[in-house]
Amino acid sequence: MPTERTPLDVLIDGYLRHLAIERGLSANTLAAYRRDLARYSVWLGAQGVTGIESVGEAQIGAFTRQLVAATSVASVPAVAEDAVAGPDEFQDAAAPVRLAPSSVARIMSSVRGLHKFLAEEGVVSNNVAREVKPPKLGTKLPKAISIEQMTALLDGTGGDDPAALRDRALLELLYATGARISEIVALNVDDVPDDSDFVRVVGKGSKQRLVPVGSFARAALQTYLVRVRPLYSARGRSTPALFLGLRGDRLSRQGAWLIIQSAARRAGLEQHISPHTFRHSFATHLIAGGADVRVVQELLGHSSVTTTQIYTHVTADTLRDMYQSAHPRARG
Repeated sequence: MPTERTPLDVLIDGYLRHLAIERGLSANTLAAYRRDLARYSVWLGAQGVTGIESVGEAQIGAFTRQLVAATSVASVPAVAEDAVAGPDEFQDAAAPVRLAPSSVARIMSSVRGLHKFLAEEGVVSNNVAREVKPPKLGTKLPKAISIEQMTALLDGTGGDDPAALRDRALLELLYATGARISEIVALNVDDVPDDSDFVRVVGKGSKQRLVPVGSFARAALQTYLVRVRPLYSARGRSTPALFLGLRGDRLSRQGAWLIIQSAARRAGLEQHISPHTFRHSFATHLIAGGADVRVVQELLGHSSVTTTQIYTHVTADTLRDMYQSAHPRARG
């Protein structure tokens, strides 16, 4: 039975329409905003708050503390990265859900944006979230795997059957470009021209960027396009999508995530491998190899170099660990 919509839900819909029209946010970004604000709406309802005019700094502060507490909950498996949650996940506001610190910051950013919008539109008299600051949760360094592990992961996708050839092309392209999984599955055939060594990627905010593709990924893509895609395409309706599922439709993010998990198991990798592992490894390996951080910023599609500079910290930590383990007088 569908949950009864509240007045706040209607206001949230208006805010999301504003984001879509005025700021041109992508469907994936809007989906993230909707999930975050659905969590907020359900929590307020559980506290007996029935209208936006009843929300003050006290409520927002309590919501923030609840989110921070959820970062330590380990009883619920984390949702797969890039997976889109359904509305049923927000029906029980008291249910324990493990959150990453970055998720807490993102949720609070969504909440602050909503209250700012409502104040600017005159729905409420003032922005009660103006002085609410996101909690300082520390910086979590991205997890990359070594070049040797990445090679094992890619080589583990060997095989001459159609699914294996498609999977190899997908994983090679993920590592070659450092693109988000949502960007990769959104690619169309025309985004990978035969006469170019670049892929056209559409990132956040519908911003396009050209990313070079190396020989390994180019060869894997060519094999897939010639031997596999026509076969899969004949099973479904005509689609411009680059990567197709077995039924001929566009490969989903969840489908790509399963391909990655299967490849990791075959490679014997014990650590968790997610789509973002490819992105983190791409950036870390480039910077470790001497690439300029601003070049990596452009390749990743980061709007600020500050976001990219985290990978310089990863490389510095790696160098320090290697030094301490190898130098005879590094430790007392």
